[in-house]
Amino acid sequence: MGQEIASTHFSPEDFERFLQRLNQETELLDERIQSGVCSVRAPTGGLELEAWLVDESMRPVPRNAEFLAVFDHPCASPELAKFNVEFNHPPFRLQGNAFSSLQTRLECLWKEACETATGLGVHLLAIGILPTLRENDLGLEQLSSLNRYEALNEQIFLARRQRPIRLDIVGREHLHGERQDVMLEAATTSFQLHLQVPSDKVVAYYNGAQLASAPSVGISGNSPFLFGHNLWTETRIPLFEQSVDAGGYQDAARGPLHRVGFGTDYVRRSMIEVFRENATHFPVLLPTLFPDAPEALSHLRLHNGTIWRWNRPLVGFDEDGTLHLRVEHRVIPAGPTIADMVANAVFFFGLVEGLVTEMNVERVPFASARDNFYDAARLGLAAHAVWFGGERWRMRRLILKHLLPLAERGLSQLGIDPQDAGHYLGIIEARAASGQTGSVWQRSFMARHPQDFAPMMRSYLDLQREGEPVHLWPL
Repeated sequence: MGQEIASTHFSPEDFERFLQRLNQETELLDERIQSGVCSVRAPTGGLELEAWLVDESMRPVPRNAEFLAVFDHPCASPELAKFNVEFNHPPFRLQGNAFSSLQTRLECLWKEACETATGLGVHLLAIGILPTLRENDLGLEQLSSLNRYEALNEQIFLARRQRPIRLDIVGREHLHGERQDVMLEAATTSFQLHLQVPSDKVVAYYNGAQLASAPSVGISGNSPFLFGHNLWTETRIPLFEQSVDAGGYQDAARGPLHRVGFGTDYVRRSMIEVFRENATHFPVLLPTLFPDAPEALSHLRLHNGTIWRWNRPLVGFDEDGTLHLRVEHRVIPAGPTIADMVANAVFFFGLVEGLVTEMNVERVPFASARDNFYDAARLGLAAHAVWFGGERWRMRRLILKHLLPLAERGLSQLGIDPQDAGHYLGIIEARAASGQTGSVWQRSFMARHPQDFAPMMRSYLDLQREGEPVHLWPL
């Protein structure tokens, strides 16, 4: 959804022409994949970090346009709401001391961005869901001034025949309500990872990312509170799934399909299976027509950007114009610190590499991988997971006993410096051993200081600035 569009209103002819271009580009992508002309670049990472602008009361501030004008950095862009911004990091090779170098670059970028925010009298904050957010903060007047966001809101409700979006999340407490806009999505900010591998291996890595999603979300949870309610360990997951629900679509073989979800199966032979599902089962939302040649795949890429799988295949181009496929891993929340987020990335990249090179991922049934994911989003490290051989493990023990060693071997196979790998996996190990994720820290703080969320968020902001990983945070 990074592509801007020229119009916010569309005619039936626009939809028809767009669908023709989409089908043409889907067939062209299939030809390119089958012919073996896609990129064979060595494993490469990338990331996106979404963040909040808040005031001294730790309340959201709708000033992203002003912030971005002053910050004036090519990596920064607006998000759906005026109180959110996004930072994109360029691709980097997964080798050597890639991750300590990544932390240094991210810390420099974050420091510069925070200084810009402070100069405007506000603060920059990385957290999955801002606990001080109120439902009335999410009116359409807070929508960022981009055509694609206005059009997305309009088209989702046309698809829903103007029926309200129903919010219904059962966690430690129960939250329900209705919305007549898509602004609930603005409450979910994430740390999204991109993984590009040689095209002949991308199916295995996509399936590996699916299986790795449960431990990834379980170890990184940082979003327990929404509108004053204590819900899932990673409440972003059900919130995002419900916030842009344009209605489910039924497939006779695969059951209900949703625009935000875990998917319906592993990919069996080719990533074109996902893009065909996109074109066949998901109605077009934003039928903007581009003058580009079919080889640019502009319509396919825009349509894919309106379908938010938790692991989403993306089409892009290397610097020399070679077509590539990569996996976007969307399950990890923003925060609590740069060190924590880089550790989450190291664990994910190493675990996927280990799974792909040492295991037959599909030995864990897809239904189990999906159930593992939602259980981990709901319960965090206390969740259980069905793993190889049908064994059922407590998530915390599975990570400590099996997945950390597997991730370490995966990082070695990638060529990551052992000291680099050991440092960041050590953060994951300490977090799992202590049990203190960002969500656990937030819940523990509120249990000890039962008042409004602002004092907790002031402490959170101070600790985030100090930079120590969350397992070391005091209460």
